[in-house]
Amino acid sequence: MAESNTPKSDKNDKKPKSWFNSSWPIVIVVSAFLVFQLLFAGKYTQKAGQREIEEMVMNHDIEKVIVVNEEQAEIYLKAESLKSGRYPDFEKQKSFGLQPPKPHYYHTFGTVELFQEFFVAAQDKAGYAEEERIYLDYQKRKDYLATFLGVILPFLLIAALWIYFMRRMSSGAGGGAGGIFNVGKSKAQIFDKDTHIKTNFSDVAGLEEAKTEVMEIVDFLKNPKKYTSLGGKIPKGALLVGPPGTGKTLLAKAVAGEANVPFFSISGSDFVEMFVGVGASRVRDLFKQAKEKAPCIVFIDEIDAVGRARGRNPNFGANDERENTLNQLLTEMDGFGTNSGVIILAATNRADILDKALLRAGRFDRQIHVELPDIKEREEIFKVHLRPIKLEEGFDIAFLAKQTPGFSGADIANVCNEAALIAARGNKTVVEKQDFLDAVDRIIGGLEKKNKIISMEEKRTIAYHEAGHATVSWLLEHASPLLKVTIIPRGKALGAAWYLPEERSISTREHIFDELAYALGGRAAEELVIGKISTGALSDLEKVTKQAYAMVAYFGMSDKVGNMSFYDSSGQNEYGFTKPYSEKTAELIDSEAKKIVEESYIKAKEVISANIDGLRQLAEQLLEKEVIFSEDLERIFGKRRGEKPVETAVAAGEPEATVTADGK
Repeated sequence: MAESNTPKSDKNDKKPKSWFNSSWPIVIVVSAFLVFQLLFAGKYTQKAGQREIEEMVMNHDIEKVIVVNEEQAEIYLKAESLKSGRYPDFEKQKSFGLQPPKPHYYHTFGTVELFQEFFVAAQDKAGYAEEERIYLDYQKRKDYLATFLGVILPFLLIAALWIYFMRRMSSGAGGGAGGIFNVGKSKAQIFDKDTHIKTNFSDVAGLEEAKTEVMEIVDFLKNPKKYTSLGGKIPKGALLVGPPGTGKTLLAKAVAGEANVPFFSISGSDFVEMFVGVGASRVRDLFKQAKEKAPCIVFIDEIDAVGRARGRNPNFGANDERENTLNQLLTEMDGFGTNSGVIILAATNRADILDKALLRAGRFDRQIHVELPDIKEREEIFKVHLRPIKLEEGFDIAFLAKQTPGFSGADIANVCNEAALIAARGNKTVVEKQDFLDAVDRIIGGLEKKNKIISMEEKRTIAYHEAGHATVSWLLEHASPLLKVTIIPRGKALGAAWYLPEERSISTREHIFDELAYALGGRAAEELVIGKISTGALSDLEKVTKQAYAMVAYFGMSDKVGNMSFYDSSGQNEYGFTKPYSEKTAELIDSEAKKIVEESYIKAKEVISANIDGLRQLAEQLLEKEVIFSEDLERIFGKRRGEKPVETAVAAGEPEATVTADGK
């Protein structure tokens, strides 16, 4: 169906490119001139002084002398003289070529009269008879080659440079494929049935709901009568929304590979240019090309670069080029034009800042949410990225999926690649389970810095800080189970704790309170055991403060503030100058947030005080081993209350990196 609807102009676009280039005639002419000069230039010419000329006259070797333009004398020797052995440079030379033979010698003089007197005197001295005398032949010549090189060649060079620079501007940043003269042309890449696109839906693991939506769009393009016969209309557009790295662009590539119709791919930033009106012109050109190749798909990646809500930028009253581009995009996507068979796909991770007119039905009929993968989807994504990797026998892919909560598809691809690099660095023939776990640690926490200089007192503070986190998280029922604690510096952190959070969609007040308590466990341990607090709790305090304010101002988890939320999901107050609440309410929010943090800190201190011996034992093990795991905590504190069994290993889940020493 797609082939029958493709216009004839599509065939002309498929013609092979001609091998002829406009620069070739210049190259051919110059090459021919050089070859002609080298192969058909006649004999060589040497310079001769008055002594050499007088010797030639004495030996009767000169055949004729031509005075050219009263500036130079050309001397031709007799054939028998060349064979005499007195002129070895000319013995082996043959007269060939299209040009007339060149003189054997030339002599430059001051005036013709002086040279004539010298030449007559030399012949008198040699005793020339009257019939043997050589008379000078005077000629006027014009050097056309010199005239060409001196007058015409500079203009040709200027023209060649002009053509060169114009072509560079055409292919460079001045306007993509169109150059400065066609800067308004669309820069979209076109993929059609002759372009081999290897990506298909089998390469997109997980995202089952999103794949169902886009597969239906592909089916619309392949079998439109199936839907139009029932009175339905093909959707005009679909917007892919989701966090970075979740596979929005990959999903669009899979659509291009499956649809078997022309596919235009362009980024939102490609519409924006330094010239006024260029963005709108490129939008018009893009839709013009799309209509010519209908049915087709147009994919605009990162559409928020051009689709930001109008009137919400800080340039108040300015004639914003981006707004003009957006207005043109809205017009083209609206029903005024004949856009039948043209479906718009777009992707963004900032849907909240897009213009409402762009999101309305009739432009983007569907919004497809592409979220972070769950544990089953992560396992499928691992299977895709592990295809080219040589794994050890009996490798458990499900285990990796459990150890990577919160990872996007791009993160999982990075884990697989990093594991292969780690195995290669260790000269292994296969990639083992430990390599993947090390890769997860490397990506989350950063590179280990075992040689970092840390004093024993600082190291003891770090050990008790991390032991405080581990103790509180292990003993609180709703806290995330800990898997690994280390005091080996990673990245900017001097110590870190890895947790395996439960994958849940909602969190209760009890869950959040326990999370705040174990985040403050490090500061509490420092105060109770060491008696001093350090700057190492910077990241903990930052997290706790934000979470406490979110509980009060967003989630309505404060009794005094009540069931109110000041969260703006639409993003309309991005540049607002006023808060949506009074100063009195602001003071109440501050006091309630502070109260939540204080209650969490007291709870953390109570847990540590009741288990101070276990904390000390855990900290001493950290100082000795530098790394401890969940089985060490289970041996000291026993099994966690109400906790589902989790696999313990040298592993890392979502990290809670605790920064110590300098708080950076």
